[in-house]
Amino acid sequence: MGERDFIALIDGVHQLVRAPIVLVWDRLNTHVSRRMRDLVAEREWLTVFLLPAYSPDLNPVEWVWAHVKRSLANLAVMALDRLEILVRNRLKRLQYRPDTLDGFIAGTGLTLDDPATP
Repeated sequence: MGERDFIALIDGVHQLVRAPIVLVWDRLNTHVSRRMRDLVAEREWLTVFLLPAYSPDLNPVEWVWAHVKRSLANLAVMALDRLEILVRNRLKRLQYRPDTLDGFIAGTGLTLDDPATP
């Protein structure tokens, strides 16, 4: 995926949720490129925090995937499309568990304070 693909995805999500979006990104080249910084700057409703170079323990997404994988630990799936359905189902369930999602962020030790705020 390139910068335009990421921005199209983020714009689509913004249209669906109609709320500001906060992203915590790793340092994938398309996340930190000049073009991406320009695209992010054009969207006042978008805040991006970049993680240090290698820091899976600081990435809440790693906690999400670990949670999903644990729920599938002893599962034998015969077809890839069935596995996709199960993963989507587990992710959908998490949408309705804000305390669990907040726990993934809390587990990193990071805060969501605005970096410009003293």
